[in-house]
Amino acid sequence: MVDTSRRNSIKWMLTSAAAAPLALRATTDTGCIDHGRQSPAWGRGTEGQRKADLGNGTYLNPIVTGDHPDPSILKDGGDYYMTFSSLFAYPGLIIWHSTDLVNWTPLGPSLHKQLGSIWAVDLCKHGNRYFIYLPANPGGKGWSIFAIWADRIEGPWSEPIDLEISGCIDPGHAVGEDGKRYLFVNGIRRIRLKDDGLATDGPLEPAYSPWRYPDDWVVEAFSPEGPKLLRHDGWFYLITAVGGTAGPPTGHMVIAARSRSIHGPWEHCPHNPLVRTTSAEEPWWSRGHASLVEGPAGDWWMVYHGYENGFRTLGRQTLLEPIEWTDDGWFRAIGGDLSKALPKPRGGRPTPARVALSDDFRKNRFGVQWCFHDPVPDEMRRAAYERHGLRIAAKGSSPADSSPLVCTVGDRGYVAEVTIDLAGKAEGGLLLFYDAKAFVGVGFTPDHMKTFEYAGEQLWARQSMQTSSVRIRLTNDRNVVTYHYSHDGGETWVLHGLRMEVSGIHHNVFGSFLSLKLGIYGADEGSILVRDFSYRALEA
Repeated sequence: MVDTSRRNSIKWMLTSAAAAPLALRATTDTGCIDHGRQSPAWGRGTEGQRKADLGNGTYLNPIVTGDHPDPSILKDGGDYYMTFSSLFAYPGLIIWHSTDLVNWTPLGPSLHKQLGSIWAVDLCKHGNRYFIYLPANPGGKGWSIFAIWADRIEGPWSEPIDLEISGCIDPGHAVGEDGKRYLFVNGIRRIRLKDDGLATDGPLEPAYSPWRYPDDWVVEAFSPEGPKLLRHDGWFYLITAVGGTAGPPTGHMVIAARSRSIHGPWEHCPHNPLVRTTSAEEPWWSRGHASLVEGPAGDWWMVYHGYENGFRTLGRQTLLEPIEWTDDGWFRAIGGDLSKALPKPRGGRPTPARVALSDDFRKNRFGVQWCFHDPVPDEMRRAAYERHGLRIAAKGSSPADSSPLVCTVGDRGYVAEVTIDLAGKAEGGLLLFYDAKAFVGVGFTPDHMKTFEYAGEQLWARQSMQTSSVRIRLTNDRNVVTYHYSHDGGETWVLHGLRMEVSGIHHNVFGSFLSLKLGIYGADEGSILVRDFSYRALEA
């Protein structure tokens, strides 16, 4: 039965931004002020971080803020686990836990070996063992599908095993009516696995020719990818993404097909596309890469990712939408454009709040919060915890080649501070870092203050300044960035003379599907000691 009362209880949760100062209003990716769009009212959690749970039985997307793309979700009894594409972050593939599908807490990383960029993975359980199938391109020598496994979700996880499925991404695991295990990959193609799931047992072959959208739709590319499979009421359902992952906001979409057999034939869902952004006025763009999951009380939900209108800098964030099963055995997404608060899944147990980002560096939070960007295999040798902070050996000559320490953020506005002590000839600073081609920030050497914009130092802004220890404050207020610095431990502050606008630092400009992260770098020779990192979200 369709629960129409849940659909009818959807309510707008909006607050007016009309009285906000001009520089604080939401902007589009073109940098233009959007005078008409109002700011949704999220819940507020630790440090003021926005959270989906509104505390009144409803939630407002995203359920996991910031750069958490390609969600792969697993229901395991009364628990839910999810992981995401970790791209160039190591340690990577953080496992997140929830008991209500709305509130999520990171448990820890599952992948420690450097394999290059990690794209869309599949987290699954077969028997009593957990598996993650992951596409990687180690050393830039070509994509292949790897597998890691664990007997407990918390780990330890195995070393990655190369399944030698070359040239493929986006694995989706399924068990057929024949009891055999299969991986579906981009294309949409399929390969059989051996019973242990750690080797292939047959050729890679075509599996399904996806539904095609009309030629006049504004999309990036056809790009059939992200196949996820579900067996339900005697049918295999194949959920696929088409239309391209980024590009125009109306491109990415969710489609479905079904078959009585894992071998097909597959019939297209008559409701395709099940999810699609149809207008750039919507709050979530490029919605796709979905999985279906049963809620705690037996209702059904779709988990996927999308870009936030005006905030592509945050990367692809994780969204939750209710679905209904129709009388003909298909399903529909019923959440709309997700600008509204929705009733939470029924029956879920309370889940601990998301952890704070502020860090005194007294315990290791690598893989849960911090990671080095695009590290070499022995990058972790640069880091050592000391009594008062985290010691990082200097590397490279600037932020671009220093593999900075980075932290994912999920708020539209925030203030971050950190103290950096310089040792030797090292320079250190606080950044907003996308990649070596795109970053901004301020840095200090023993003799100078440097200013970085457009992924390079602005030599005209260099100032002579003696520094051994400095506290730096970075304020990002809806993509407008302001810096302060203090040489007396935060007693007095100096306003940096240059403000920056960063709304254009995202994938459509620089590629690589990354996000703009807080970064701390140490370059030249010597080391930096990183102390007393604090984070506070600004009101939306």
